[in-house]
Amino acid sequence: MMRPSKLLFGTAGTPKSSEKKSSISGIERVRELGLGCMELEFVRGVRMGEATASEVKEKSLNEEISLSVHGPYYINLNSHEPEKIHASIERIYSSARIGDLCGARNIVFHPAYYHKDAPEKVYKNVFLLLEQLCSRLDDEDINVILRPETTGKETQFGSLLENVRLGAELEKVLPCIDFAHLHARSNGAENSYEEFSATLESIENEIGREGLDDMHMHVSGIEYGDKGERNHRNLEDSDLRYSELMRALKDFKVKGLLICESPDNEGDALLLKRTYERL
Repeated sequence: MMRPSKLLFGTAGTPKSSEKKSSISGIERVRELGLGCMELEFVRGVRMGEATASEVKEKSLNEEISLSVHGPYYINLNSHEPEKIHASIERIYSSARIGDLCGARNIVFHPAYYHKDAPEKVYKNVFLLLEQLCSRLDDEDINVILRPETTGKETQFGSLLENVRLGAELEKVLPCIDFAHLHARSNGAENSYEEFSATLESIENEIGREGLDDMHMHVSGIEYGDKGERNHRNLEDSDLRYSELMRALKDFKVKGLLICESPDNEGDALLLKRTYERL
């Protein structure tokens, strides 16, 4: 799948009003709603076979809907248990292999936990494992972008700086910027036009214009406390200043996929799209 030439809006998983919960039905509904992308949720495990994946690819091409994948939640590239690291790598690999067969270009995952290790040590561990995995994907001609996601708690590896640095230093790796997570991680900061703009500037400074021309983002409302993220909310039930975020994305001429992870995934995706288009 080619990278989009503009900013597309879509849902995390099948839209709520989808007739069935299948990926095929979800793609059809996304198209009917006037949205442009959908994230395949492999969060409980990669359970899609090759035959279904090729059907999903054909449907997404026919409907002109861009796909991405969210890998399983059970990934920790800084586990102190070697078998858990191996399982984590295999989960990202499976997500990438089946995602590629679906025509999905971006493979999103939560990379690691710190476990009281120094952040720089964790960064090195994650870097080396992703470097090896990218080489394996290249060898197998699996043509995807790995997208470590900015995480919503300080205990999780995945700050803006860490993920942007991975994107700057590794081929075939770019960050997934979850603006709700950044807001929760900072306990209520990262929520103004100036702060959203500073995030986009840091991406452009570290990765170059490509970083903004090929973004993958998650946006939703979010509930948080002093330890960070609690759960996702609908935008109107949260304090996320989404209209200021849309203004920043427009001013920086951002392109790529914006995936809405609110409980009402389609309602909020349409709200974000309309807000953006009105600016």
